[in-house]
Amino acid sequence: MITVLFWISIAILFHTYIGYGLIISLIARVKKMRSPVQVFKRNLSTVTLVIPAYNEEEFIETKVENCLQLEYPKNKFRIVFITDGSTDKTVDILRKYDEVEVLHSDQRQGKSAAINRAMKYIDSEIVVFNDANTLLDKSAIKMIAQSFNSPRVGAVSGEKTIIVNKADGTSARGEGMYWKYESYLKRKDAEVLSVMGAAGELIAFRKKLVEQLDSDVILDDFMMTFSVIKQGYKVSYLPEVKAIETASVNVEEELKRKTRIAAGGWQAMSRLLWLFKFWETPLLSFMFISHRALRWSLSAFLLPVVLILNSGLFQNGLFYQLIFLAQLVFYLFALFGYFYRNSSNPPKLGYVPFYFVMMNYAVFVGFWRFVKGNQSSVWERALRAA
Repeated sequence: MITVLFWISIAILFHTYIGYGLIISLIARVKKMRSPVQVFKRNLSTVTLVIPAYNEEEFIETKVENCLQLEYPKNKFRIVFITDGSTDKTVDILRKYDEVEVLHSDQRQGKSAAINRAMKYIDSEIVVFNDANTLLDKSAIKMIAQSFNSPRVGAVSGEKTIIVNKADGTSARGEGMYWKYESYLKRKDAEVLSVMGAAGELIAFRKKLVEQLDSDVILDDFMMTFSVIKQGYKVSYLPEVKAIETASVNVEEELKRKTRIAAGGWQAMSRLLWLFKFWETPLLSFMFISHRALRWSLSAFLLPVVLILNSGLFQNGLFYQLIFLAQLVFYLFALFGYFYRNSSNPPKLGYVPFYFVMMNYAVFVGFWRFVKGNQSSVWERALRAA
């Protein structure tokens, strides 16, 4: 029984972190060979760029200047900042610019409530949400708008790109490597069916498909993505359109961000039960469970289970002893990465193990917050490196 449980656990972990990537890549290749190339007319719809900005006085001028450089017909383009609850100089700085609109409320109710309020003022065909601490290429909005010429597309996700500086520590370097793999999976998901949850740093929707969010939603971007999918539309992925930002300034800030995402993941799974109905949407359910649900739930809990079960099989031969030793070495490298977490020149062997362990530890903490109901939906931004 211990042997059976051990290998089932190993199989689930392998599928979650490696196997799914191989399977979705194969499916994407086969589908690409069979699908004819479609060419759509390049029309430009009306677009509103919505940027939630809470206490961003240090970066907000840079963000505005970046927005003003975006290439899009002025008569079809609006720039709106939501500054609800900001207590620094963010609002004062924004009001110096006639080219942007500011929606401000002294009351801070969270990002979901701010988005719900902002949507009442938007009448464009497309709405683009973009974080205040990211920068966009000049052609980003135009490329996003052109992607909506396919009638099947209900939302378009850009690619989140992490800049890793030479002075960054283990966490930042691990985050950068993580997002490279995550971006690859998003690209393949979109090629097969649809993105399994777009990052809120840069995502666009057909305005008519945006539904009101519950005020307590933690992962607004994730829930909005699957709302579009449920309505029968595809969420496309544009790796050419990048939302560029630096990594979290330290381990504590990144753990805070990951814990919030994990708690939001548990909340999302509890509200997206229709995605677990294999008999209704087999491919969609397989992709969602493989790419998202397993990462946010079972896989994290199986990591210590595998180590414990493996110790019980230690006397079963050299093979099991080597697997046990490999696990110990992996966690030793993770500990090594932790000790060098704020070093300007951390050892390369610690990047991935440390970030992997930290990410799964966040799942435990996030689960506990979800169960206790004490993860606030009010977004607390993680401090980013310069």
